[in-house]
Order: sequence, then C-alpha cells, then structure tokens
Amino acid sequence: MVAPQLSLPEFFALARNLGMSSVEIRNDIAGQAILDGTPASTVRRWSADEGVDIISINALQKFNHWSADRASEAEALADYAAKCGARALVLVAANDGTRMADAERVANATESLVGLKPILASRGLAGFVECLGFEACSLRRKSEAVSAIRAADGAGVFTLTHDTFHHYLAGEAAMFPDRTGLVHISGVDHPEVAVSDMRDAHRLLVGPADRLGNLDQIAALRAAGCDAILSFEPFAEELRALADPAAAIRRSADYIIEGLARRAA
Repeated sequence: MVAPQLSLPEFFALARNLGMSSVEIRNDIAGQAILDGTPASTVRRWSADEGVDIISINALQKFNHWSADRASEAEALADYAAKCGARALVLVAANDGTRMADAERVANATESLVGLKPILASRGLAGFVECLGFEACSLRRKSEAVSAIRAADGAGVFTLTHDTFHHYLAGEAAMFPDRTGLVHISGVDHPEVAVSDMRDAHRLLVGPADRLGNLDQIAALRAAGCDAILSFEPFAEELRALADPAAAIRRSADYIIEGLARRAA
C-alpha cells in the first residue's frame, strides 16, 4: 500500500534499494500480480531476485464472518501465499456494521479461527489477526481477538496485528506486545479532522506532525519485548502520485528510527 503505483517487481526493487528486507504484498490492488493471474511461483522468483522476504499477504477480509465461501476464499489465498513464499496472511475483521452484539463478537471470531487454523497450519502459514478501530467494526479491540485466539486454541498459529491507526481509534489501552506478530504503521497529520471522522484516506507516512503517537506506541511495544516487523500502511490518495516514493519512505523511516533512538538513549 505504500507504493501501489509500482508493479510488484518494481516494488521489490524499491524495498531492496531502501535496504528493507521484508515486505507485505496485497490482494486488493487492481492490476497487481495476485489479482491479474500471475503465478505465485513468478512472484516468489521476483522477490528472491531482489533478496526480499514476503512476510504476508494482506488480507483475508471479513475473516470473522465464517461461511463455506469464506473458507474457500481462505484456502485459495493460503495456497497462493504458501506458493509465493509468504509467511502469513493478515486476517481483517469485518467493518460493515453487522454482527456487532457483545454476545457474538468473540464467538464469531472464535468460529472463524477454528476454521482457519487447519487451513493455515497445513500450509505452514501464520495468521495475523487485525482489529479495526472504526465504530462499525465487529471486532474492534485486540482484547476480543486475544479471547478468540485463546478459545480457538490458536496460540501456535495466530498472533495480533497492532495497527497504530486502529489502536488510536479504538482507544484501547492494552497493547499485548507478547501476542503481536506484525505492526502496521501510518500517521494522521490533518489537525482539523476529529478522531471519530478519521478514515483510511487520512493515513499518511509517519512524520513530525503525526497525531496518532506512532513513536510512543512503537517504543512501548519495543520496551515490552515485542520485536515484530513494522510495515507501512498508508492509504492517502496523495501518496499515489509521488514523483519519488523512495525518498518519502526513507524520510519517514529515518524519522521513526531516529525518534526511537532518542527515546532509548
């Protein structure tokens, strides 16, 4: 999502040129290899040519609305992930305002994780469970996801995605560093946007004007022993037309690295 205007070979080369050895790839970007019929073996070769590891495919959407169709979708995506060399699937909770009752949120997620566990485990994949902080999300808090993972006896397969944007929106204090397998990072700079109105379109690369406290969140996770990979996930449309996306990514990465170093000093 950091540079969807690039082809996958160009994206892998971008990561290599930036000195970044791991990436996520997505299945929701029109024209990209996962959707246009490119064989997974070709994607695997492209990444290997650049010495870049594919940490995950992002994502299986509405993972917590389990059905025969969702199971088939998960199997196809898991097959592709395993064949292209990815290590995990991101599992994103439904954000459509349905199945919101307190009595069904954890139960629905548990049912889905029980169904997903053999699909992922048989292919050697992990699952990164991602809650969304939007009020319409049916699994908004990571505490709910932890309960579902525990109920599904899924600790060996599933960990959490800590998304700095969604953690801020959800207003959940608990961070679960020991259960976090991946950290999505993005910033919101716009001073006039109320928290309740923040949407994906506001998500930028992280910089000095960030309102989400990315540095504080990451530093807290690191201090608690979490060494999960940090993965950029900005959605703002203005990033799609950058003349030099590598320079923008480097500035953001340097800001984060230097900020964390100051906190550790």
